[in-house]
Amino acid sequence: MSHAYTGGFALIVVLFILLIIVGSAYVGY
Repeated sequence: MSHAYTGGFALIVVLFILLIIVGSAYVGY
């Protein structure tokens, strides 16, 4: 259960970072 929770949290963090990168690139252009 702990492993699944960690994986889910990591996935959310990755998606959040990706969203910030895409947002920054969009604002940059």
